[in-house]
Amino acid sequence: MISAAREGWLERRETPDSLVLSLGGRWDLRCAERHEKELRRLTTPGAQALRIDFSALESLDTAGAWLLHRLAERLRGDGIEVAFENLPAAHADIFARLAKIDSHVEIEPPRPNPLTAIVTLIGKSVIEIGVEIMESIAFLGLTVVSMMRALVRPRLFRVPAVFYHMEQAGLNAIPIIALIAFLIGLVIAYQGAIQLRQFGAEIFVVDMVAVSVLRELAILLTAIVVAGRSGSAFTAQIGAMKINEEIDAMRTIGLDPMQVLVVPRMIALMIVLPLLGFVADVMGLVGGGVMSMIELGVSPAQYIDRLGQSFAPWSLGTGLVKAPVFAAIIAHTSCYMGMKVTGSSESLGKQTTRSVVHAIFAVIVADALFSIFFAFIGI
Repeated sequence: MISAAREGWLERRETPDSLVLSLGGRWDLRCAERHEKELRRLTTPGAQALRIDFSALESLDTAGAWLLHRLAERLRGDGIEVAFENLPAAHADIFARLAKIDSHVEIEPPRPNPLTAIVTLIGKSVIEIGVEIMESIAFLGLTVVSMMRALVRPRLFRVPAVFYHMEQAGLNAIPIIALIAFLIGLVIAYQGAIQLRQFGAEIFVVDMVAVSVLRELAILLTAIVVAGRSGSAFTAQIGAMKINEEIDAMRTIGLDPMQVLVVPRMIALMIVLPLLGFVADVMGLVGGGVMSMIELGVSPAQYIDRLGQSFAPWSLGTGLVKAPVFAAIIAHTSCYMGMKVTGSSESLGKQTTRSVVHAIFAVIVADALFSIFFAFIGI
């Protein structure tokens, strides 16, 4: 006899193939605490089956039935077969209800309020943008410090790397930059000729080409092409090195990744973008001249003469002065996104795409700010 009480009792008996528990007395809420302790201590060493005999049971309520149901489920989870014997129909109904209540039920996920979901999405986006801006500013500060360190200690300056990136981002980009600028000059001259012909002012096509190409379009399109061509390459190169743990290896052997990877790309792009912008200016004017000769019958001498009358020193200067700033934006954004790549090809593709999008967006915003500034100072 394990336990005995006036309200209820439990007797354990072992047979060759199973363990038998005989219940008697009253199993109700008043004895639940004592019965729970008894059943919790109950073990079945070596037994493959458990039979619970209800023949001596006088009464049973939900509390007592729940203790026995939980015991049966625990032992079944341990691989022991559990069977109820001499269970009255009324008590069997209680166990059936408990089994139904205890069964797993799929809960329908809550449906969020659409307005709440939109506000939550906007809030998360604002927080992510704020964190990224702070990290980007911190990365910019680290880049500036690294560049100043290279100026103070010239041996840290990697001249071969700078010339390599100048070749890749500058010299190899000349054909596509020249072609795009030439076609843009053609389009501007053609569209301008169609519109100005209505007012008999075709000659002002030359002025329109000069102002639009030199002040805005040439350098802006050059920066956009460089961001898509060289900026994406910078991000992919640095990102691939992060995936292959080459940047960690650099730190291990005492090399600063900022000095090795970021500073040469930044300096190279700040040198070659003004040169590419100048090439774009020349080819845009050439394209405008070709279309002026075809559409308006303007001779090359007339075109050059009119170009000289409409040309102002600051028309060229306002375009080229933007180039180093655009170059710094593109190099900073592409290198920053490359450093954010995690150990997967999916992250590499995502950050490369974000690099191009963010760089182009930042360049356009900077161009708008430059335009406002130049208008404010009267240039």
